[in-house]
Amino acid sequence: MITSLLLAAEGLAQLGCGIGAGIATIGAGIGIGKIGGSAVDAIARQPEASGKIFAQMILTAAFVEGCALFAIAACAFLIK
Repeated sequence: MITSLLLAAEGLAQLGCGIGAGIATIGAGIGIGKIGGSAVDAIARQPEASGKIFAQMILTAAFVEGCALFAIAACAFLIK
């Protein structure tokens, strides 16, 4: 009885880790899409500042990607 409950709990934990990794990936995609869209809007308004805007966009996208990679790695580590 206890063994079957532990196996069911382990299966649910693995399912939760998989769902968490998927949500992290979707969130990163949405975030990077918003960053890119906002950067294009800003460059369209002020073309002379495109260099600064582009640099900030790349830096912010790298931070978002890093957070998503950390979340996915944590989920993969917990799955075993």
